[in-house]
Amino acid sequence: MVGSGLSNQTGAALGSLAFPVLGPLGVVAVRQYVAALVLLAVGRPRLRRFTRRQWRPVLLLAVVFGTMNLSLYSAIDRIGLGLAVTLEFLGPLTVALAAARRRVDACCAVIAAAGVVTLMRPQPSTDYVGMGLGLLAAVCWGSYILLNRAVGRQIPGAGGSAAAAAVSALMFLPVGIVLVLHRPPTVAAVGYAVAAGVLSSAVPYLADLFTLRRVPAQAFGLFMSVNPVLAAVVGLVALGQRLGWAEWAGIGAVVAANGLSIAARRG
Repeated sequence: MVGSGLSNQTGAALGSLAFPVLGPLGVVAVRQYVAALVLLAVGRPRLRRFTRRQWRPVLLLAVVFGTMNLSLYSAIDRIGLGLAVTLEFLGPLTVALAAARRRVDACCAVIAAAGVVTLMRPQPSTDYVGMGLGLLAAVCWGSYILLNRAVGRQIPGAGGSAAAAAVSALMFLPVGIVLVLHRPPTVAAVGYAVAAGVLSSAVPYLADLFTLRRVPAQAFGLFMSVNPVLAAVVGLVALGQRLGWAEWAGIGAVVAANGLSIAARRG
């Protein structure tokens, strides 16, 4: 679980190093290609057997998958890794809290909301566009979870997710062509982008697959809440992105809300 979390955030940090050459759009395009190759190899979907009813959620999932990564990486470019990942994490937290009807979940929602208000408090240097992109990534991640459930009910195994990743990669194919023709990337930039795809897509997917065979789902979900902290630490160590006490307090509130909700569910 630690390896999966650090790999995911380290991949995002390495991807951001390619922003000056490829931009967030180019980095996401390469990441989508890598994710598609990995998921196609694992899921091996039989595309010709898909019905129209099965293709609908797959296509929606492909759009959400691409939009989620693009909005996240664009947010990272503007507000830094730690804040971007924290705002994105509100997506799965909202999905979890929306399905609950307990008082403790209402308290968790208030704690998370307080954290968001702290992160987005008005300041001369506040980048509201970057914050908005982070929240868009959160909406996409929440939608990604719901759509993945729908796809999983209609298509067995990882075939549906693999098909969505392939369609998403095809959507970003024109981006790659334009970059190569009009602004040839450097070897280093492509290397960073490929590393982002491997570390943020391939490694976490396989690590989580093996982890869930040995660790209860609720314990896994509890650890997932630490990802915003890991993102802030990786952003500090790898990119020199320092956060103030208010930002750390906001991140802590979001993490605490998720942890409290899962811990109460276990009890």
